[in-house]
Order: sequence, then C-alpha cells, then structure tokens
Amino acid sequence: MEKIIQPREIPLAEFPAEAALPAGVRCVTLQDTYGPCGVDMKSLVYAERDGETLHVHVLMPTEGDPNLPQRRFPCIVFVQGSAWHRQHVFEHMSVMLRACERGFAVAMVQYRPSETAPFPAQIQDTKTAIRFLRKNAEELRILPEEIALWGDSSGGHTAVMAGITGDGVLDTPLYGAYSAQVKCVVDWYGPTDISQMNLRPSVQNHYDAESPEGFLIGRHNVLENPELVAPTVPMNYLTPEKETPPILIMHGDKDQLVPFHQSCMLYEKLREMGREVEMYKLLGAYHVIGGFLSDEALKIVLNFVKKYLADPQ
Repeated sequence: MEKIIQPREIPLAEFPAEAALPAGVRCVTLQDTYGPCGVDMKSLVYAERDGETLHVHVLMPTEGDPNLPQRRFPCIVFVQGSAWHRQHVFEHMSVMLRACERGFAVAMVQYRPSETAPFPAQIQDTKTAIRFLRKNAEELRILPEEIALWGDSSGGHTAVMAGITGDGVLDTPLYGAYSAQVKCVVDWYGPTDISQMNLRPSVQNHYDAESPEGFLIGRHNVLENPELVAPTVPMNYLTPEKETPPILIMHGDKDQLVPFHQSCMLYEKLREMGREVEMYKLLGAYHVIGGFLSDEALKIVLNFVKKYLADPQ
C-alpha cells in the first residue's frame, strides 16, 4: 500500500508537478486569458409600461469565498441595438461577460420597442433603469455614482441621448429621488441625425414610414416630418451652459446600415463645443462585425471607461 500524503498548505508556485507521462500524452503550456472568477446574473423588473414588462439583466463578478467581504463594483449600463424594434437583449453577451470578468458590473437594459412606443420611450426607459440600479445599488453591489453608459447602433443613439440630456429632459418621474446622470458614454456606430442617413451609401431605406427611423418617430416619413426628427438629434441638446459626460465613439468605415458620417457629425459638434470626446474609425469594419467583437475593441472601451469610473471597493 502506498504511503498516504497528508494535506498541507503549499503556495501555488511551489506545488509539485507530476512527473508521470503515459505514452501518447501530449504536453502543452497555456496561459489563462479569461477571468479567474465566474459571473452571476440577476434579471429584475424595473418598470411596467405600455403593456411591456421591462427588465434589466445585471451581470456581477463572483468572488469565490462567500465568507470574504463583498466588494462593490463600477457599473456599465449597456443598451442593445435593435433598430429601435424589440431587442435581442443578449446579442452582445460574449462582450459583456468579458467586461464583467475585468471587474465591472454590467446591466443590460430592455426598452420599449418602437412598435409599442415611439421616441422618446427608449430614452425614458434607459434613464429609469439607471435610477432603478442606483436605488438598488447596495443589494446589487454597485457603486451608485460610478456608472457608465454604452450602446450599439440604435442603442448607441439611446445611450448618447440619455447621457447628454441627463436629468429632467425626455424623462419620467419614476424613481425620481435618484439621478440618471452617468460618468461617461460609449457609442458604437449609433445614428445621430436620421434625416441624413440616406445621404450616404446604405443597404437600407432610412426615411419612409415603414423604415426603422420612420417607426422611431411614430411611423411617419422622416423627410416629410422634420419637426418630429429634430427632438431625436443629440446635437440639438448640446448647449454652452449644459455639461455633457465624456463620450467615446467607435464606427466602421464600411458600415452598411448606419453611415460612418453619422458619427462624424456628433464628433465634430462635440469638438466644436470643446467637450471631451474620442473617436475611432475602424478600417474595414461593417455594422457590428469586422473588429468590434475583439479583445482590442473591448480594451479601447474599458481603458476609456476606467478614466472616469472609480476602482472597485
């Protein structure tokens, strides 16, 4: 009978390697690239509006030993693009998991689709979700003042609009004791002026009543209703007296759905007004794909966000 080896505390770096090597076994040396901890998710109802039950899905890094003090985390609120129609909320789950592994809580917001409620419903819902998160920050282990807002495509438009307008505009009173303001905004290839989208090459009609943009303004023709379009343009809310959070814009130069020029207009207006803004042109990238779903793109986003959000407690 082999001698029993009693367990004892051994530092990982000093733990002995097994020398056994059966015939045919291949030896490889690999390095971890994923986070060392898992991720928990809570799906919470934050509002009921227009017959829609609205959820926010919160991803939270797990900490291993439940007896250790529970940290609180800065939070990235993500708004999934959907052409303002009903969202596939988990479409960017692979990206959000990686952000969570890197030390952020991530809250994915469901908003009312444009078929149910046109503009500004999406902005209102996003602000309500942010206030809900602040209200429940202790339970969710979120740092209530350390919130960033990120969206892609129509979600990018929603994130920019919510971030620029902050409290009091395009809003509702629900959870009104809490602020909807955020520390910074990340905009991935979001529209900014829907009346100009077909002035650049596109594979989609952006102006008739049945287009996504038409649905956004209540199923009306975009070009025939400038008074309905104007409130949807984020540049129209930029004024010298109102502060705006820093904004990161990323857009592919071959975007076939939302022309690159849409981001240029927002970027140039922010620069003209002396606001904090960074913009990356992804060469060869299309809408959603062609570089956005990469560690490099995520690194740009998280490096930007970390400049404005505090470290976890």
